[in-house]
Amino acid sequence: MLTYSFDHIGKMPLYEYLYRCIRKDIEAGRLQVGEKLPSKRALARQLGISTITVEGAYGQLTAEGYCRSLPKRGFYVTEAARVIQREAAQGARAGEQAVLAREAEPPQEDEAPAYFVDFAEGGVNAENFPFTTWTKLLRQVVAEEADALIERSPGFGAIPLRQAIAAHLAHFRGLVVRPEQIVIGAGTEYLYSLLVQFFGRDKRFCVENPGYGRIRKIYESCGACCLRADLDEAGVWPAELCAEQAQILHISPSHHFPTGIIMPISRRYELLGWAAAAPDRYIIEDDYDSEFRLTGRPIPTLMGIDVEGRVIYMNTFSKSLTPTIRISYLVLPEALVGPFTRRLGFYSCTVSNFEQYTLARFIESGAFEKHINRMRTLYRKRREKLLSLLRRSRFARNMEIVEHGSGLHFLVRFHRAGSDASVVSRLAAQGIHMRSLSSYYAASSPEEREKASDMQHLFVLDYSSVEESRMPEAVRRIERLWERP
Repeated sequence: MLTYSFDHIGKMPLYEYLYRCIRKDIEAGRLQVGEKLPSKRALARQLGISTITVEGAYGQLTAEGYCRSLPKRGFYVTEAARVIQREAAQGARAGEQAVLAREAEPPQEDEAPAYFVDFAEGGVNAENFPFTTWTKLLRQVVAEEADALIERSPGFGAIPLRQAIAAHLAHFRGLVVRPEQIVIGAGTEYLYSLLVQFFGRDKRFCVENPGYGRIRKIYESCGACCLRADLDEAGVWPAELCAEQAQILHISPSHHFPTGIIMPISRRYELLGWAAAAPDRYIIEDDYDSEFRLTGRPIPTLMGIDVEGRVIYMNTFSKSLTPTIRISYLVLPEALVGPFTRRLGFYSCTVSNFEQYTLARFIESGAFEKHINRMRTLYRKRREKLLSLLRRSRFARNMEIVEHGSGLHFLVRFHRAGSDASVVSRLAAQGIHMRSLSSYYAASSPEEREKASDMQHLFVLDYSSVEESRMPEAVRRIERLWERP
């Protein structure tokens, strides 16, 4: 006997609710294949509803194949229900297995533990983003640039933003370029892929070792051959580039990550000489955090002293504003603008007009410069406080600070604290996330592994998102590395 309550069905039509109830009973196996359903009149009388309601429910069940109508005999559960019941049972078992598998799996990347202090992953604290100014400018853009917002942006970015970036580079970096040389993209990863397409997958790209591993992975995922060049105290060795027959060199000369090296002018000219020695050689200058040189004047760009047109300049607003803005840009040498446009000009810009026009106004209004000055003051205070706490710690004699006064990270060498893996593990147990310098080094041969051993006991401290109030406790937890168990 089919018995259902209609007390709490809300606004759902009666026939639909009845159809769902009967379908659920069929899928659960409570109504078997070949079983006859009650007649429309009998079920209506039993449930206290109209015959039309039952007719509507049976009609939907018949249309979906759950039952069939035999003339003068009534409605019967169909053979198709057996398949439905079998698949439902298999789905339930699969669901149970999936739950058990998930419980057995280690945490995935997006399930990373929450640390008391994270020195490995830099970021921008929410309270430091200029929400009020950004929102005000966004409203102005919507009110005054409505037509431009709904037009398709040029493939390499909206002209107002490219003009604003050109003016900013001239003022802040002393780099004089035309807006037409600038290409806007949603993140540096996208721009890397454009460069691989432009130069060709047959070219031999080269990255710094140690370095930011994601760059190499992106080049390789785009199908490019990606070499690794070791560093000395001045940066990449030109002789090694020649030995490896490298063609496209990706470097961060103003503040190398993760070592913090600032490339001296002599090595810069050596690399420019290497690039000029062959027609297919170029240098990608990654200037990822140049706004945050906290002592002295900003380091001049490599592109600014390049007279042969062999340097492609690249920067991002991820460090200066927030990673979620996802606006980066590259600056092409004059000679590459035409070929780049002809080869890749068919692409649409990957950044929305709303963000492009708002960022353009943010720069033009002077708000960006004010924001940078405010953040430099903030980061300088954070850096000085952390350095002071480390130097005054109980185990300061067991720490050696390697600090170049540039960017948002520095290195610390921990003496007699154990292996790198042990230090990382013990710090993690204390709620401190930190990475060793050696973990950024890609080694394959025994000779390369020997070079990596020179980096042992050095650790990278990115303090950009570390709140000052947590620094004293963070240093106390680091001190426990030397406490006897």
